[in-house]
Amino acid sequence: MDGKTKKITKKILLYVLLIVLALIWIVPIFTLVATALKHKKDFMSGLSLFQLPAEIAWDNFTNAITKGNLFTYMKNDLIISCLKVPLGIFVGAMASFALTRLNIKHRVGIFVFFLIGMMLPMQTALVPINIIYSKLNLLNTYFGLFYVYIGFGISYCILIMRGFMLGIPKDIDEAACIDGCNKWQLFYKIILPIAKPAIATLFITDFLSTWNEYLLASVIINDKAMKTVPVGIMTFVGEHGTDYGYLCAGVLVSVIPVMVVYLIFQRYFVEGMAGAVKS
Repeated sequence: MDGKTKKITKKILLYVLLIVLALIWIVPIFTLVATALKHKKDFMSGLSLFQLPAEIAWDNFTNAITKGNLFTYMKNDLIISCLKVPLGIFVGAMASFALTRLNIKHRVGIFVFFLIGMMLPMQTALVPINIIYSKLNLLNTYFGLFYVYIGFGISYCILIMRGFMLGIPKDIDEAACIDGCNKWQLFYKIILPIAKPAIATLFITDFLSTWNEYLLASVIINDKAMKTVPVGIMTFVGEHGTDYGYLCAGVLVSVIPVMVVYLIFQRYFVEGMAGAVKS
């Protein structure tokens, strides 16, 4: 087998592998869509999981929005995400700027201290958070939820932002100082615009994790009118049975904001992750 044939064979095998991986990702999405389009009676009729029904159950979507109060849950989740994600990224960016640009002592030790936060399981903090929030009257408040979200998300934010900022040449700092920039102007006008890919990457991942977070939201928020999407969708599960078409329709509608955020920032995503990992 000559070199050209080997090259063609490797390319064919690569495409076959990519097709298989694409199918692995597409099949669950297709089953979710197919299930959302089925009436409750279709599940009893022996219809395959991969078959579309003869009659499309558009009522599943309207019921999820009206009877299931899905738009209320999405509004609550959107408020929390729009408060938490930009603020968390900004705080993480300032901490990363200090760790990479300012002459502070024990920078590595401080960075390791932040990373330890990634090793702390959420489950271990549920009881202390509940006790403290009860005393401070922070249960059933948006502030209480996004405050604890920032605490758990700051470690990952610093990990990504610090790695990206380490790759920015220090010559830029010197040139900015010569032009009269102070430390705040250096951070806000120079470093942050250069770090747009890392910020976009964090915006996607942080928005996704905040939007889909269930555990903390189920503990801190008990008021039905303030529930987020993951907690609210769990109310679609009945005590004596579950209408899976209704449930899947709610899931499909709830992923629309996440898809919009990803489509807006996806062109920066790979560049941001590559810059953080490389550094």
